[in-house]
Amino acid sequence: MTNHKIPFNKPHLCGNELKYIAEAHATGQLAGDGRFTQRCHTLLEEMTDSSKALLTHSCTAALEIAALLADVGPGDEVIMPSYTFVSTANAFVLRGATPVFVDIRPDTLNIDEQKIEAAITKNTKAIVPVHYAGVACEMDVIMDIAERYDLLVIEDAAQGVMSTYKGRALGSIGHLGTYSFHETKNIVSGEGGALLVNDDSMVERAEMLREKGTDRTKFFRGEVDKYTWVDLGSSYLPGELIAAFLFAQLESAHHITMRRLALWKRYHEGLEILEHNQWATRPKLPAHGDHNGASYYLVLADQQSRSSFISLMAGKGIACTFHYVPLHSSPYGASVGRTSGELSYSDDVAARLVRLPMWLGIEDYQELVVEEVCSALKSIYGSS
Repeated sequence: MTNHKIPFNKPHLCGNELKYIAEAHATGQLAGDGRFTQRCHTLLEEMTDSSKALLTHSCTAALEIAALLADVGPGDEVIMPSYTFVSTANAFVLRGATPVFVDIRPDTLNIDEQKIEAAITKNTKAIVPVHYAGVACEMDVIMDIAERYDLLVIEDAAQGVMSTYKGRALGSIGHLGTYSFHETKNIVSGEGGALLVNDDSMVERAEMLREKGTDRTKFFRGEVDKYTWVDLGSSYLPGELIAAFLFAQLESAHHITMRRLALWKRYHEGLEILEHNQWATRPKLPAHGDHNGASYYLVLADQQSRSSFISLMAGKGIACTFHYVPLHSSPYGASVGRTSGELSYSDDVAARLVRLPMWLGIEDYQELVVEEVCSALKSIYGSS
């Protein structure tokens, strides 16, 4: 058993990635917004029913465009969970805004929608729900709050590609949505992301911000006779080789998702005994949507148990890992943000959560992982 080396993540190929990269190279255009970028845009718009999909070089870049579209600046506040990746906050801090950290729900680990309203002040400009592990936040409640207070909703759906809320694609419900195609996600291109623009009034400016603040996109469509600098912006486009790789993955998005869900279900069923023995808590799924099998995690009894578990699994050649340090307790987050209410569950779950290996191809090893998970926790907690 100790000879098995099972990494936490292993990027996969669908079959046409290298073929499409060669085709992209043959066109002579390796910079962004070529044929494969446009194909990705079209496919994403069809998959999500969003007004406009724009590829970016990362989900971080998509969030930065969203912050620009939100026109946030010094003195403005943006509400978000503390239990999230740093990019969620960084995009707004870069514009001078203050992230306001709210606690998460103990079941889904998503932002606690019941605590958002108390965090709103006269300076609040936007709410940024994060769909943790591809499981949908309570978007009806969040959108209702946003409408009553005239706030933007920017969905951080980095982990939510192919997940839904009441039949609607995550990322397509708020005014703006962001996706990640990082190699650790379900649909991958190494690095990569996308901005979904769901408010028609923002589409034209989003295109300009993404193209360094120029109207170059309008020029290529023949809408202006030359392009020039008209707004803020930066170079947020991915190269055409990235888009070609991604298009192959997007074509197989449904197949990938079905395989991920099968892996997730196998973990969930195989590890039911852990909850029966009160050794760990498994993920909880709400009834309001379908998830995408983005990750599988366990919440153990305490931080020491998690550390022991990760060490024991590593000794078997199986890589497991924790997740975020809550942003409100990070050095920079504490200096630039503020908290609304107690964030006790964010701190608690961050100390106890562990993620298991999850990648296409692990099917051949998954029974071993389940066996070793149970064995490791039995050695930690005993057989009671």
